[in-house]
Amino acid sequence: MSNGNIRVLFVDDEPNVLAGLRRMLHGKRREWDMTFAGSGEAALAAMREQPFDVVVSDMRMPGMNGAELLGAIREDWPDAIRLVLSGQSDQELTLRAVGPAHQYLTKPCDPHLLEKTIERACAAHDDSRSKAVRRAVARLSSLPSLPDAYAELIAEMNSPQASIESAGRIISQDLGMSAKILQLINSSFFGLPVHVTDVEHATALLGLNIIRPLVLSANVFRQFEEASLGRLSLSGLVDHSLCVAMMARRIAVAESSPVEFVDNALLAGLMHDVGQIIMAENFTEDYDATIELACTSGQPLARLEAETFGFTHADIGGHLLSLWGLPGDIVNAVTYHHDPQRSLGEEFDTLTTIHVAEVGVNAENEGVPEHESLDAEYLHRVGKTDRIEAWQAEWDHPAKNLTNA
Repeated sequence: MSNGNIRVLFVDDEPNVLAGLRRMLHGKRREWDMTFAGSGEAALAAMREQPFDVVVSDMRMPGMNGAELLGAIREDWPDAIRLVLSGQSDQELTLRAVGPAHQYLTKPCDPHLLEKTIERACAAHDDSRSKAVRRAVARLSSLPSLPDAYAELIAEMNSPQASIESAGRIISQDLGMSAKILQLINSSFFGLPVHVTDVEHATALLGLNIIRPLVLSANVFRQFEEASLGRLSLSGLVDHSLCVAMMARRIAVAESSPVEFVDNALLAGLMHDVGQIIMAENFTEDYDATIELACTSGQPLARLEAETFGFTHADIGGHLLSLWGLPGDIVNAVTYHHDPQRSLGEEFDTLTTIHVAEVGVNAENEGVPEHESLDAEYLHRVGKTDRIEAWQAEWDHPAKNLTNA
């Protein structure tokens, strides 16, 4: 991308599909250097010869399938943007939640959507903050890991034999994570009518779509319980994240969003400030000073982070979720929730729910130093200015529990 041309590798075992892509994207030949490979093995050979900026792969292919190909590319060329262009399948549904791809597109794909997806992904990847984040991450001693139980739970949810009992058993194998999940579930945020003492009971009460993001967030929060985070309060951050997650979910529901969209809003809300934990642990002294300045000056924390470090907690949090292979919609929501204008989105999505929820929760908490306002220009761009008043009405109940959402 440095020379102005995006190098894109398309992979599909069907020659007619590759021929269709060539015709469909003929108009991009001056801007993109495109190569077409008929198998996963041929794609890896092309990557070894000269790495590509973007790899767009089918999922179901003989020999090396798309998941295996993108997994290998993630290992050897982690900077490559990895996209899936394929038909629906059980395997893809699993990878949609956790896997080696950044984003998923379904065949047949509108040419404009494919072009926009590639260009947006490249723009975000080539952003100066993104480069600063990658340099910073290279210096970190460690990053939180994606819990094994999360991947197992996703596989279980997409299994024909999926059940509440089997999901509960998967989670219960990790006693520490189970305890953290139960702590979250029994908080006032969920408003359950009974005190829950085991994960299977919790799963039965709330459902797998609620438990799934809790497994991920609880594991991440638990990894930092013994860490030295300076002025950052982990319990305060957890409470704030729950508030934002609940409000984002209510906004998604209010907009009659699909179930997957609602689930993504909840997960993005729970994880939107994970970058603060990473920065507090790894840059404790400087980050303490940044938090102190935000508190005394009233300036937004994200703005001061960008001035001090060259990136924000949102940038580094989005980068982490990208490394984990979470869906691009969630990654974008976390990355841009303080500055949605930096995104190239043109329609209501998970980012919109997190941005609005974050501003709303902060507006209701006088102790929070970053009283940012809604980005009116961004909301106009996504065609939702007429919904601002209705969303602001939700701000009167920032901690409204899930059972009443």
